[in-house]
Amino acid sequence: MVLAALFFGGGTVWMWEKSTSDWRAYGTASYDAGVTLYYAMQNGTAPPAGIIISPLPADDQVHATSGLFRQIAGAPPTSRITIVPILLDVANQITGASVTMAILSPDLTYGLADLPHRDGQTAAETMGAITQKLATFCTDPFVVARMGEADWVELDGNSVWGCAAAPPDRRILAALLAVVATGTLITVALNLPVSFLSFAGQLSNRRRVGGPTHYDPTGPQELQEIITAVNSYLEIEREQLAGRAAVLSGVSHDLGTPATRLRLRAALIKDPNLRQKFETDIDSMAGIIESVLTYTHVEMGAEKPRNLSLPSLLDAIVANYQDVGRPVTFRKAKDVIVQGGKSIFMSRQGYGVVSNDRDTVVYGRPVSLQRAITNLIENALKYGRRATVSLEVNAQSATIIIEDEGSESSAAEIEKLLAPFQRGENTTTIDGHGLGLTIVATIAKLHGGRLTFEDSATGVTARLVIQRS
Repeated sequence: MVLAALFFGGGTVWMWEKSTSDWRAYGTASYDAGVTLYYAMQNGTAPPAGIIISPLPADDQVHATSGLFRQIAGAPPTSRITIVPILLDVANQITGASVTMAILSPDLTYGLADLPHRDGQTAAETMGAITQKLATFCTDPFVVARMGEADWVELDGNSVWGCAAAPPDRRILAALLAVVATGTLITVALNLPVSFLSFAGQLSNRRRVGGPTHYDPTGPQELQEIITAVNSYLEIEREQLAGRAAVLSGVSHDLGTPATRLRLRAALIKDPNLRQKFETDIDSMAGIIESVLTYTHVEMGAEKPRNLSLPSLLDAIVANYQDVGRPVTFRKAKDVIVQGGKSIFMSRQGYGVVSNDRDTVVYGRPVSLQRAITNLIENALKYGRRATVSLEVNAQSATIIIEDEGSESSAAEIEKLLAPFQRGENTTTIDGHGLGLTIVATIAKLHGGRLTFEDSATGVTARLVIQRS
């Protein structure tokens, strides 16, 4: 676009200068023709090229002498008349004479006040200024003149000062090109920060569901180089995450065989307390490895997103807990009562009911969301007596709410556990590896949302917010 603007700008300058030069040359030529025309009428010499001097017939001589110029043969009947007297100059009093010109134009009366005048200006120069003025306007005037008391003559000089003789005026086109060039440069100047801001917004949301894994280099050259560098960095990051997941997966698989042998050997220990400690340590090691592997897979976003029904997912998760007798319930959303406006027929305001018994479809990763919701329910059951699940929805987001009952922890204490491998002070007797909430927070960010906690009357409430699109 910048090159286009420069091209238009160069074309504008060239057109303007060319048109100005052509019109200047045209004005000079018409001025010289007027000067030569005066001396041709005075001395009877050949008129300038393009001008024909024709004596008027006898009848037209009478009309011209009487000032009835519109009645002259060939004159436009509905025309405007401009009478131009050219006085005899002092330097030419012996051979010269004054000139009277009558200019008949279909729609124009020529102004004489702005004609150039200086001391010592000759009559020939005055006629040159008049013919130059005729050439200034695009019209084909009918001109008659006489020198002194001589006969009237018709001056046919439209090939010198008429519309057809005028050069094309490209200055209007040049002005339009200048506007286009200016608009293009302004557009480029305004779009430059917009391009950077747009890419910054895309980059900030790259971890969200459906985010691009590669960005097309568009915009100015500087931005394209930045995008190329970012693509290279993201590729390296993905390779590192994939390598980390492969290593952890391999470690988990390789530890499976010795862990199985340890379980078999632990079963041979006769002391039940010692045997239980061995089995607990083995389960803890396997759980830590599995948690780290799960966290890495969530970071990589390996699961493909799709449209899913959030109420159906919550119903299924809660039903699984209820099937095994766990105290988990799903609280249905209440209908919303909307107050209406007054009618011209009734002074009372009406009411409307918006049912919340409707499906809520989100674009996300179902397995990851199920894991996040399950982790929050497990936390609520670990630290409280029961868990209550509910759903709040608006046009932009959906909020999954898990309330526990009887938790002794506060929201501030639980939010500190979002960092990896962080556990609370009162969790020594509770199973876990310190990655559950970290995985939930990562899944929330992956879906363009967040995980927050707040204190409630019965315990602590977790709010998992995800974007709907």
